Amino acid sequence: MITEHALLPVKPGMEDDFMMAFGEARKLMAQTPGFIDLSLSRSIETPNEFLLLVRWESVEAHTAGFRGSANYAKWSAALHHFYEPFPVVEHFAAVDPSGSGPGPVPAPR
Repeated sequence: MITEHALLPVKPGMEDDFMMAFGEARKLMAQTPGFIDLSLSRSIETPNEFLLLVRWESVEAHTAGFRGSANYAKWSAALHHFYEPFPVVEHFAAVDPSGSGPGPVPAPR
């Protein structure tokens, strides 16, 4: 499982419209094979910034599956005009900080 992270800088004054549009657009992503769940949070300090976290079964489920689908074109049309600048999207894999499981092993102290 991986987590997609995107900080969404919504144009000031468009936050309410964005949230309404996102409420509908999230259904498009949820139809994608490999989608697990998502959360959208709003910044307290910078109210026009939102944090999108999406859990996918794999990076490919997001990049090839969702972004390669007709639903992504609809998602883009519904949401991309709200962003300035365009968000940076990154993928994260869970690591075990104790070093006893998958992921990087921390250096001994």
